[in-house]
Amino acid sequence: MQLVIVESPAKAKTIEKYLGKDYKVLASYGHIRDLPPKDGSVRPEEGFAMDWETYRDKVSRVKEISDAAKKADRLILATDPDREGEAISWHVRELLAKRKALPKEVERVTFNAITKDAVTQAMAHPRQLDTDLIDAYLARRALDYLFGFTLSPVLWRKLPGAKSAGRVQSVALRLIVDREREIEAFVPQEYWSVVAKMQHDGTEFDARLVTFDGLKLDRLSIGDKGTADKAKAAVEAGRFTVEGVETKPLKRNPAPPFTTSTLQQEAARKLGYSASHTMRLAQNLYEAGAITYMRTDGVQMDGSAISAARKAITERFSGHFLPEKPRLYQTKAKNAQEAHEAIRPTDFNRDRAGSGDEAKLYDLIFKRAMASQMAAASLERTTVTLRDPTGRHELRATGQVVKFPGFLAVYEEGRDQKGDDDEDEGLLPVMRQGDAPAKLGVEADQHFTQPPPRFSEASLVKRLEELGIGRPSTYASTIQTLRDREYVRTEKNRFFAEDSGRLLTAFLERFFPRYVGYDFTAEMEEELDDVSGGRAEWKAVLEEFWRDFKPKSDEVMERKPSEVTEVLDEFLSDYLFPPKADGSDPRACPKCLAEGRTGGHLSLRGGRFGAFIACSNYPECSFRRKFGQPAEDGAEDDVMGTDPESGLPVTRRSGRFGPYIQLGEGKDAKRASIPKDLPDFDLDWALRLLSLPREVGLHPETGNPITASIGRYGPYLAHDGKYAKLGGTREVFETGMNAAVTLLAEAANRGGAARGSGAKAEPIKTLGAHPTSGGEIKVMPGRYGPYVTDGTTNATLPKDVKPEDVTEEQAIALIDARAAKGPAKKKGARKKAPAKKAPAKKSTKAKS
Repeated sequence: MQLVIVESPAKAKTIEKYLGKDYKVLASYGHIRDLPPKDGSVRPEEGFAMDWETYRDKVSRVKEISDAAKKADRLILATDPDREGEAISWHVRELLAKRKALPKEVERVTFNAITKDAVTQAMAHPRQLDTDLIDAYLARRALDYLFGFTLSPVLWRKLPGAKSAGRVQSVALRLIVDREREIEAFVPQEYWSVVAKMQHDGTEFDARLVTFDGLKLDRLSIGDKGTADKAKAAVEAGRFTVEGVETKPLKRNPAPPFTTSTLQQEAARKLGYSASHTMRLAQNLYEAGAITYMRTDGVQMDGSAISAARKAITERFSGHFLPEKPRLYQTKAKNAQEAHEAIRPTDFNRDRAGSGDEAKLYDLIFKRAMASQMAAASLERTTVTLRDPTGRHELRATGQVVKFPGFLAVYEEGRDQKGDDDEDEGLLPVMRQGDAPAKLGVEADQHFTQPPPRFSEASLVKRLEELGIGRPSTYASTIQTLRDREYVRTEKNRFFAEDSGRLLTAFLERFFPRYVGYDFTAEMEEELDDVSGGRAEWKAVLEEFWRDFKPKSDEVMERKPSEVTEVLDEFLSDYLFPPKADGSDPRACPKCLAEGRTGGHLSLRGGRFGAFIACSNYPECSFRRKFGQPAEDGAEDDVMGTDPESGLPVTRRSGRFGPYIQLGEGKDAKRASIPKDLPDFDLDWALRLLSLPREVGLHPETGNPITASIGRYGPYLAHDGKYAKLGGTREVFETGMNAAVTLLAEAANRGGAARGSGAKAEPIKTLGAHPTSGGEIKVMPGRYGPYVTDGTTNATLPKDVKPEDVTEEQAIALIDARAAKGPAKKKGARKKAPAKKAPAKKSTKAKS
């Protein structure tokens, strides 16, 4: 018997079907062991010796593999064809050798697609484990361990509230924070555009003013309304005729097939998928044999695949859509190191694969790969110049028309932002010199320059790849870690740096500037690539890193927390205490000034729950505000006004869980948190929040009240113990009866009934049977958020995963991970006191 080891059960099932009865295929379910998360797992003083620990949930899996290996004549390690795949195979071999269960013959095979032809070809050409790839894995794993386990204790002791720092994660966070700083430092500049609405031969078009009073204009030339009005009047008064028509042919070539990062970018732009969701879907498609391996930097397709793509093009389109020669691509990614193909379909006759989100992603992959071998698109760009009789004012109209679509008939690459060229798209009427188009009107519009946009997942992945930081296969987990640590938040698919993220970045920039530098991190990736290519020795790379990093960490650890806070206070001065418009001292304590105290000076402080701003006159002055909170919004006792009904003061304060408002004083004072979605917060909004819950009206069926309020999980409607979520704070005050009844009914239909309402929750989605327990997997609504269950184990969904998007593979992984942790610990119930024994009855018998 020949034993084959792969990562996943889906992959094992498919491969076993291809290989026949003489083969037994088992899945390791990913990595079977790792470095224990404790000090001493990597020991630099012992030549970077490492301790490995088998995952608790993989113990039974390892035993199954070990028992099978003892009976096998040959062991074939067929894990994924990359560095991680090589590492998994190495771990399996090492563990079996330790258990004395290693067959005499051990070989390694790799394939780029799970098809019968690819698998059988790979089995016919086995090789030995690649020691260079294994060394590169060991170097990367040790490096990340040493970085995290050396730096994290420094953070815990010197930076209150910090959770952890990672080698790549910290640099990705710095990118987001740097962009936030650019946006804050940006000063908008006013400018105006003057556009004439014109018509010729029944076709309307726009013509922009490009020369005014003999001066050529750029985008910012007209900077005020007065100049704009003069320019508008000049265009309105002038009679413009066509001075010249210029037509230029353009060609656009298709983009190459997907790599890991470009797939993540396009899936984010076009489908709205997170990087982690995209990779889960791609993994499923790969294991189903629908696409080639999805972790790659390569942009070239195999020769047979190119031939298949060209054949599919000729069958679907006319001969004009096929170029004479196949298109060849070369990667432009910095530090590209994967040897295998771009991501493509395994069969170009297969138009569809999977269902739901998988089908959408496959369609994207299929079209991109096919378009990459199609003819260029032919376009024509026309520029029309119009001039008034004085020759001092000039308009310009531009248009672009597709003469031959070529690859655009199948696929067009998305963009993160619209560019100036987008205004050129559209068709202009045929015009000749001397024509005088009719002027329908003239518009002068005010604009302001915009700061650089915050990063989306697509643009962040693109920037990381451009800088050569990390590897495309790690981007999804890196981004997810930033979310899990709450260093960033996502709003409208854009990343915002949280206060904890800004503070951590400032700490690292000030005390560990080299290790969050973009160049250093990219150079480290190059060194790791040199190890995988056999050009460098892995322990030498680690030694060089550790020689500088350890002393620096020790130096910072010796500093007092107060010293660290003082340094950060100075480093972040411009952010925490920006100059005031009236020129007064931004560090002067507003509470001390209001109460006539002198010497009140604001500075950064560290506390049990993180950093905050406090007054130097403490404890006489209790002023404090959250780190990063604007000075004008941060006073703990900032009186906003008076409640007209009660006459009590309404104050704005800052607490452990953020800013809040309070009506009156003392224990019985009413309080309400200030929602983040109210940028223009004033006394009127404060009184509204303090008045909650609001009664919307009486339900037409039950006659009982429907109320709207804000709770722990956001704004909601309530009626008879049943709840429905609202989209935002404003909806709490604006939702009417009809909308409220509809929302409550929809929530009930989704199984959103509250606990105790008597209604049984309906599953949001039903998946297949769990491979181990056999229970039906369901996605359910829960009191504390959606979860997946197999009837025995419940697992909460990650925040970035929509319940409708959960795949069977993902659900199984979540359930297995939760089951591995063991049963949830129950809160200790108060022990019942032992029952008192009834007092013995006194004997009525007379003493003898």
